[in-house]
Amino acid sequence: MANKVMIIGTGNVGASIGFSLVSQRTAVNELVLVDLNQDDAEGEAMDLRDTLAVSPTYLKISAGSYKKDAKDTDIVIFTAGAAQKKGGETRMELLARNAKILHNVIDQLLAANFHGIFLIVTNPVDVMSYLAMQYSGFPSHKVIGSGTVLDSARLRYHLAERLKVSPKSVHAYQVGEHGDSEFTIWSSANVGGQPVQKILKKADLSTIEEETKTAAYKIIERKGATYYGIGACVTSIVNCIFNDECRVLPVSTYDAFSDTYFGFPAVVGRKGIIHRLDTELTEAESLKLQSSINVIKKAINTIPTFLP
Repeated sequence: MANKVMIIGTGNVGASIGFSLVSQRTAVNELVLVDLNQDDAEGEAMDLRDTLAVSPTYLKISAGSYKKDAKDTDIVIFTAGAAQKKGGETRMELLARNAKILHNVIDQLLAANFHGIFLIVTNPVDVMSYLAMQYSGFPSHKVIGSGTVLDSARLRYHLAERLKVSPKSVHAYQVGEHGDSEFTIWSSANVGGQPVQKILKKADLSTIEEETKTAAYKIIERKGATYYGIGACVTSIVNCIFNDECRVLPVSTYDAFSDTYFGFPAVVGRKGIIHRLDTELTEAESLKLQSSINVIKKAINTIPTFLP
């Protein structure tokens, strides 16, 4: 592999992912930016190249195209689409607008002989990941959604603040839809092997879970969009793939039983998804997961799945 990454969409999210990839030590050798607005893609590439003299790694950065760059690209990071509007627009309400964009882009990538891994970031990410698998015809292990990686990072931060420890020492997952029906797997959440449920009161856990679920809305209300957090999280996923780290991340992956995508702990490596973990849930958590799956499936069923 050439360790070549293509970011489709150079808005706030795409640009933040690009900056995160450039500013951290990664195995990426080449970064290509693609956008409907070619001037914007070129401007972002120029801006990112200005960091190379002081960045921890050196890589080739350019504004490109599907026809010229897709064939030897290893990971396509899809961020294109409409932004979530202020005033409480849910991620699901973005679906109709963004599904059309996704279908058009995948057609162009396939025509250019792309055969790498799709990493879907555009919301609603679980539905978009499912549609990407359908539109492309790729095996499910090569279509990954950013899922609840960001949500879990938020969860770990909130828990760490309460427990006065580093977020890196907190082991807890937010799962299900990357959206309003997501929930925390409290039964396995721990800090240094200590169950979180035995350290904090139930009321505190409920507050933390709610803070995690509503974090994006609060950020959007104040600054219009979220992008730094997802930039760092996507970089983590890219590192897992290129370094074959086989790390467990709550990415959005395909579940054949329910025929849908949702965020759940899975092992990520060079081939994409190695396997999804069979993480044990309580009866109450299982019911929450099924409820979240139903929300995603309902959204999927509103969009025709045009097979190539």
